Amino acid sequence: MGNIVAIVGRPNVGKSTLYNRLIGQRQSIVDDVSGVTRDRQYGLAEWNGKTFNVVDTGGFVKNSNDVFEKAIRSQVTIAIDEASAIIFMVDVTTGITDLDEEVTRMLRKTDKPVFLAVNKVDNHNRLLAANEFWSLGVAETFFLSSITGSGTGELLDAVVEVVNEDNEIEENVPKFAVLGQPNAGKSSLINALLGEERNIVTEIAGTTRDSIHSRYTKFDKDFYLIDTAGLRKKDKVHENLEFYSVMRAIRALEAADVCLVVIDGVAGLEAQDMNIIRLAQRRNKGVVLLINKWDLVKKETNTARDYEARVREKIAPFSDVDILFISALEKQRISKAVDLALKVHENRNKFISTSVLNDFLEEATIKLQPPAYRGKFIKIKYITQIRTYYPAFALFSNYPEHIKESYRLYLENQLRKKFDFRGVPISLFFRKK
Repeated sequence: MGNIVAIVGRPNVGKSTLYNRLIGQRQSIVDDVSGVTRDRQYGLAEWNGKTFNVVDTGGFVKNSNDVFEKAIRSQVTIAIDEASAIIFMVDVTTGITDLDEEVTRMLRKTDKPVFLAVNKVDNHNRLLAANEFWSLGVAETFFLSSITGSGTGELLDAVVEVVNEDNEIEENVPKFAVLGQPNAGKSSLINALLGEERNIVTEIAGTTRDSIHSRYTKFDKDFYLIDTAGLRKKDKVHENLEFYSVMRAIRALEAADVCLVVIDGVAGLEAQDMNIIRLAQRRNKGVVLLINKWDLVKKETNTARDYEARVREKIAPFSDVDILFISALEKQRISKAVDLALKVHENRNKFISTSVLNDFLEEATIKLQPPAYRGKFIKIKYITQIRTYYPAFALFSNYPEHIKESYRLYLENQLRKKFDFRGVPISLFFRKK
């Protein structure tokens, strides 16, 4: 089923406030002027031990009344196609509007789970008024106040029942997703690798067709390429291209082991690229950064070394990743990109025996001891790798809760140096001995 939950609804019903509550941080700029949610609206929510992606459609509608309704309709259509579940948000203070009724009609046609969230229900009179929303006929209807958070728990309990974290193709073949902003050159890279015009590439952002898994078996290599740029029904996407590409990117990222993040070398590393890298890191996916269109970058002002240093500085602390300068159109260094991705996949599946790890731990702690906590001597006694789909380690200590972040980073960096986890996020869990 996948695990993308999209929040849809009219402007100003409180979508962004709910989104911020779900992902637990104030990411978006929320203002009372219609349509000012201006940040990239996707992040990771965790509830009852399950994680899922939340996409807030609020950030994707530009303000103009005639475009609004059309844009919202197209968002709902995209959400019906691409999300695993949909939270449809309405506002008790305005009652049921024509647009709400129209969206409800659209949502009735899908067999995906739909949750109706009636927002701003924060006093007794509003609670009585909220009952009119049952007339929309959505079985899963919740009354909440996204500002105070009341009622969001019940909504989340219902949502996590329907999302899951399974990947579609469970083969032992590595799966690489090609991610990046529209026009960064994702399709050119895929065409160069597969050696056929898989996608019709033109210079208009977002003209690629569909998300496809292509099996690559040339030159003794074997992997799946997941192409994400997909645009199927051109008409409905036209004003919501960005929302659509974000939905596709998250889906591809979820299905992948390693993300090849294609960055437009001329434009440089932008906020949207950072979002993808951070999301890949939080989902424990491998990462390779490809700086594309390197043939077009003026080398006098931009040496590869300076460029790389700037990128590493931006992506810190997760900067132990390969950065490769390519030209997909000129087919420069694209086979090297594949080699790096395969190496990262290998690193992600690396398993280190407990005895080797404990020798490592002894060396690392002799070199630098954990800082004491209020005069208490902290000892890390034992380390072992946890069997999971990415590198994770359990470390046992007398005071696990007092180990400083700086020391955690020190141990992570030592592990990376010693065992080569380049391109792979690793997790350290400190536990009581």
